[in-house]
Amino acid sequence: MANIKSQIKRNRQNERGHERNRAVKSALKTATKKVRSAIAEGDAEAAVAQAREASRALDKAASKGALHKRTAARRKSRLAKAANRVGASSE
Repeated sequence: MANIKSQIKRNRQNERGHERNRAVKSALKTATKKVRSAIAEGDAEAAVAQAREASRALDKAASKGALHKRTAARRKSRLAKAANRVGASSE
């Protein structure tokens, strides 16, 4: 345990940030899972709508610093590609 006042404060700040990031990442996993389940069901419209929501959540996480911006871009790209693949195959 730190006994320097500034380090004690820094530890508290880090813990709060850690909890916040964990919550954001958990929400991202849920959003991604919704997209994947819509894709598995073959529901193109729902998949695209869910992908849009997940994309927005990924952008927000990247802007807050919970996720690297290129990681967010890669995940968005993969989700969009998968959602569009379902849309193209159902037509």
